[in-house]
Amino acid sequence: MNIVQGPTIMTIPAPLQAVDAPRIALVGATGAIGGSIAQALNTADTPFAVIGRSAAGLSAAFQGHPLASPRVWNPEDMASLRAAVRGMDTLVHMVGVPYDAFHLHPRLMRSVVEAAEAEGVRRVLLIGTAYPFGRPQAARVDESHPRMPHTFKGRMRKEQEDILMEADARGALRGLVLRLPDFYGPGVERSFLADIFAAAAAGRRAKVVGPIDTPHEFVFVPDVGPVVRALLSREEVFGRSYNLGGAGTITVGEVARQAFALAGRTPKLMVAGKTMLRLAGLFDPVMRELVEMHYLMTTPVIFDGSALERAIGPVAKTSYAEGCARCMAAARAG
Repeated sequence: MNIVQGPTIMTIPAPLQAVDAPRIALVGATGAIGGSIAQALNTADTPFAVIGRSAAGLSAAFQGHPLASPRVWNPEDMASLRAAVRGMDTLVHMVGVPYDAFHLHPRLMRSVVEAAEAEGVRRVLLIGTAYPFGRPQAARVDESHPRMPHTFKGRMRKEQEDILMEADARGALRGLVLRLPDFYGPGVERSFLADIFAAAAAGRRAKVVGPIDTPHEFVFVPDVGPVVRALLSREEVFGRSYNLGGAGTITVGEVARQAFALAGRTPKLMVAGKTMLRLAGLFDPVMRELVEMHYLMTTPVIFDGSALERAIGPVAKTSYAEGCARCMAAARAG
């Protein structure tokens, strides 16, 4: 911290100088993607704020990030929202909601945009998904692909994007959407692949959603942060959307083979297809919600990320072999 000289020979800590104050805030920061972005900002010595519901949760998630300033919010209270984003130049919005409460996505986006506009926040980057595209109409989906969601979750995600980009169009702020496919990474629990690594480490049967032989695309979570950091450094990328793809495609079965091989074991899987998901959904609301999105297991969206690379340059992508090895190391460590 900077030091100022007082009127005596004693020195006292100075207030945090404006140049050191965070101007970027990670909204809904405690998830896996928030951790990746925080790491990238720390690496670049960029101060940032982290916004979440719980002071304890923020403290636990960011105790190893000296440049992070925690801000607690209540997203259902506009005064709390405005206080959380006050003084910020840029927000990165990645607020998660329960899988059976996707109706909250557009509501939260609208509230965040309203608070940002009221507090003079200049830019908002939304971490999005493939859901707004609906069933893919091309082998590789670029940003020009029609957004024609046929599911409720897809419609909610599309509405979320539209709220932000409408604010951009009317000049309230600059908006940017970065869409990610399904993701995985060390210690990442909310991933279709997570139980494979946990099961391989424990020597038990892994629970997966099938079919397991369809090529899919997964982004390795630690690769996301540097991309977001690069986008935030460029004014010209705002006002549009970009797709970030993974390191090619892989099947769930191949991920299982690699993970169990690293553990010195033969793959053991419990595969749930659409029918089994329907039955499980009679008792588990999350399983019930997975039925709607099962089309992504049979006709997955594979991103064309060439526009992103034209905007920020080559994107470093961790190979599936290295990604699986790092996930297994984390699973073994508990």
